[in-house]
Amino acid sequence: MLITRAATFDEIHRAFRWNLPERYNIARDVCDRHAADPARTALIHERGDGSVAHYSFRQIRCLANQCANTLRHLGLVQGDRVLIYLGQDPATAVAHVACWKAGLISVPTSLLFGTDALAYRLRDSGAKLLITDAAHWPNVAAVREQAPHLAHVMLVDGKGAGTLDFWAELARATDEFETLALTPDTPAFINYTSGTTGQPKGTLQGHRSMLGHMPGLELVYDFLPQPGDVMWSPADWSWLAGLMDVLMPAWFCGLPVLTYRNTSFDPEEAFHLMGKHRVRISLLTPTMLRRLSVVPDPLRRHGVALRSVISGGESVGRETLEWARGALGIEINEVFGQTECNIVLGNCTQVLAPKPGSLGKALPGHVAAIVDDHGHPLSADTVGNIAFRRPDPVMLLEYWNKPEATRDKFAGDWLLTGDLGRCDEDGYYWYMSRADDVITSAGYRIGPGEIEDALNGHPAVAMSAVIGVPDPVKTEAIRAFVLLRPGNTASAELAEAIRDSVRTRLARHECPRDVVFVESLPLTATGKIMRRELRRLPVT
Repeated sequence: MLITRAATFDEIHRAFRWNLPERYNIARDVCDRHAADPARTALIHERGDGSVAHYSFRQIRCLANQCANTLRHLGLVQGDRVLIYLGQDPATAVAHVACWKAGLISVPTSLLFGTDALAYRLRDSGAKLLITDAAHWPNVAAVREQAPHLAHVMLVDGKGAGTLDFWAELARATDEFETLALTPDTPAFINYTSGTTGQPKGTLQGHRSMLGHMPGLELVYDFLPQPGDVMWSPADWSWLAGLMDVLMPAWFCGLPVLTYRNTSFDPEEAFHLMGKHRVRISLLTPTMLRRLSVVPDPLRRHGVALRSVISGGESVGRETLEWARGALGIEINEVFGQTECNIVLGNCTQVLAPKPGSLGKALPGHVAAIVDDHGHPLSADTVGNIAFRRPDPVMLLEYWNKPEATRDKFAGDWLLTGDLGRCDEDGYYWYMSRADDVITSAGYRIGPGEIEDALNGHPAVAMSAVIGVPDPVKTEAIRAFVLLRPGNTASAELAEAIRDSVRTRLARHECPRDVVFVESLPLTATGKIMRRELRRLPVT
């Protein structure tokens, strides 16, 4: 562990100091150093047919070495980007480790994304190589001409026209590769994050991000690792939560990770998997927890034996916390972070008296404050911006190709999260609201701008505006207000066609639940949408 275990949270926090090495590569910590033991399990891969494959760290190292050599053979050099358009799959893990070994930048991308979202990420990142599967190859083929830098496409389950067979190419490469000795600030991966206007921003993280995540995760996972720990989460590895809060932290500790790819979350199936594979550690969003809470008697029926669960992205709620305590025999540790600065506030009920509903305290190594818009700290119980002070190894290096956005993210040395909150006299942080119009739905943070661009691409739509509205399960649902072009008539059929258009171009979780046709949209004098006015409109 990077933290020193002690009796109280404050003792742990005071004792911690960052000690970043001059040379650092994530791949050494999450793979190479565990490969000496050929029996040490890295992945437990449950396939769709119920069969199970086990991968040792030694096997992962060999495959990642072969992959790194293959990428070099295809002409990629340090700093080039590789877009990984895959979900929970052994190839996903292998590809990330291979990229980091060779000094390449991995770009995780969700299979939920359709053609518009994919095309934007390919263009913006300048990815030279993309890895996906046959089912999603048509999306890539549809936008390949829009990605001038994309030289190669690899499929993990075969070969199509204009593509390479991922596993066949690896089999031809040597499994000897010298992991590069990089610096902590060397770029490692880009995650795209939603904003209130325009397209998503690419959050560039350095190799130091792995070390930046670990002190907080060790604490909120109730002193990770412990003997017998196996980790699994439904959170997909294409999102930062799945990649850097589940897969890579487990591998940093040399723990096995269960991987199972499903197109939707089934709470009964989730409990079955956790019992079958003796999962001890998990990340479960509040929406997942609420759906799990309807499953009767999971301990007896499925043999579930969880010891630690974290949750974040939205408030878990007292009722769900009490359900977990009674039905699972555990305390849920709520955490807070964002793509730009992840796992920086949290709870560990073993050493920190919980205050239900709070975000917890600043985790070891991180300095938090409530500040005004100019970066001046505010007094206790005053509402302001939840902010974190740089330097901090878990913070973004920059927004990819967006220096102005990088500059605007900070007020002096304080990174502004875009969330409003307060800090009480005891140092606990409390979330109040977003400072902007980002929508929180089922654990996803969704920017209205990208959805509005997709809506406006429909031939019947003249203009649109998107807001989040309260939802009892998802926290917020997406509501779209649509102004039609002349000659089009509002109807349920047209509303569904518009929704289908968004679903095809973006992702299912970005599809509006409601489409409301309006005669006009409230605008400022400079033409900006006044979303606060839309929230006041009655909807029939």
